[in-house]
Amino acid sequence: MSGVLTDLVDDVQRERLVRRFGCKARNWLSGLPALVDELADDWKLTVTGPAPHGRTSVVMFVRRADGTAAVLKVGPDPALLATEACTLGLWEATGRVPAVWEVDKRRGGLLLEAIEPGEHVADMDPAPALEEVAALIRDLHTARLPEHKVSRLHPLQSRVNFLYDLWEHRRAEGRAADLVPAVLLHHGHARARALTANEDNVVALHGDLHPHNVLNGGPRRGLVAIDPRACLGDAAVDAVEWVLWQAGSREEVDRRISVLAPAIGSSPARLLGWCRAAAPIHAVARANRGEAGGADFEVLMSLAAC
Repeated sequence: MSGVLTDLVDDVQRERLVRRFGCKARNWLSGLPALVDELADDWKLTVTGPAPHGRTSVVMFVRRADGTAAVLKVGPDPALLATEACTLGLWEATGRVPAVWEVDKRRGGLLLEAIEPGEHVADMDPAPALEEVAALIRDLHTARLPEHKVSRLHPLQSRVNFLYDLWEHRRAEGRAADLVPAVLLHHGHARARALTANEDNVVALHGDLHPHNVLNGGPRRGLVAIDPRACLGDAAVDAVEWVLWQAGSREEVDRRISVLAPAIGSSPARLLGWCRAAAPIHAVARANRGEAGGADFEVLMSLAAC
């Protein structure tokens, strides 16, 4: 395994993991070849190549002993992967998330069903219709979930506080420091707190539902969500990313809201409120990636300043 480690973890992913977990990630990466070997042996897997990574794990394509394609995730924080496995289990019956086949809570390993054809929505051309996105959100929100498991989910307010604290650090440390005033993030955080204090239509949220976290499951499965950060809160939150993603005009923002809000049981005004609250976070992300010159960045800044 050690001979192919560089194929599974590139410099970008190393930086992401170190930024997220600090020195712990460097120590963990040194032991990654042995960890993957152990899990592959225990679960009878053959590693076939790297898969797109997130910010908290290393992901690879594998095959099981019977030839079935699967996805293996390993990460420096075993509790995070165990929580992901539990959360995916909430929605498994809907077919809108990958099935969980194995989980190792001690070593931090997760074996998931491989979704085919499996491209991320962010890479699809053309992108799925908003109606398809709305159907995914609606299926997740209306699924019959065990009450004793739902009651353990953190409130949306906790995730809101975590996200704004995280993005304030990223703003201060990146290119966005000169492009997105700190006051916009502060105002966005205040708006989000106000919305959570007066929540409408509380559901079990995916919590991180954006085009890079949704896969094309083909005609049989439709869109499939991955990497949930589940919490309990306002249904409109899971639609925000889809309103703001590459929206080049305020008219396009309003059009998307007019389709998504009624389809998921929210009001246009409430969804717009969440979009205004989230806009500075999206602006920071784009600025840090060197993408502050486009119309979509100007839309985000305008929404944040409203």
